Amino acid sequence: MLKIREAHPDDLGEVLRLYAQPDFDDGQVLPIEEAKALYARFFDYPDYRIYLAEVDGRVVGTFALLMMLNLGHCGAPSAVIEDVVVDPDLQGRGFGRDMMLAAMDMARDKKCYKLVLSSNARRVRAHSFYESLGFQRHGVSFHVTL
Repeated sequence: MLKIREAHPDDLGEVLRLYAQPDFDDGQVLPIEEAKALYARFFDYPDYRIYLAEVDGRVVGTFALLMMLNLGHCGAPSAVIEDVVVDPDLQGRGFGRDMMLAAMDMARDKKCYKLVLSSNARRVRAHSFYESLGFQRHGVSFHVTL
């Protein structure tokens, strides 16, 4: 059975292992001490956490979830999910779906009016996955490399 829990500093090695896969950061990850220092800053935000998905104590996936306050939308908060990764050897078993459904529930519990994510245009399989969960393409996403 899949268990979703908040990540702790001692879990960051597993998080970085998942990020290192070719379809994510392709081996280019932070050194563990830098990751721990950055992770500590997450707690500057009331609702910004990294979560782990585990089966029988084995880490199978991770995601980051930020729920932020807004003045617009009559003060309703919104949520952003980032860095959704499932161990490549375990993809296709429903773990990603369960992680996303858990994130949706967390955002709903905080009364968020929306949960958003962005995905690289080349990740067509991921787009189909998100759409199967009810995500809709909305607007246009822009970024600038700084």
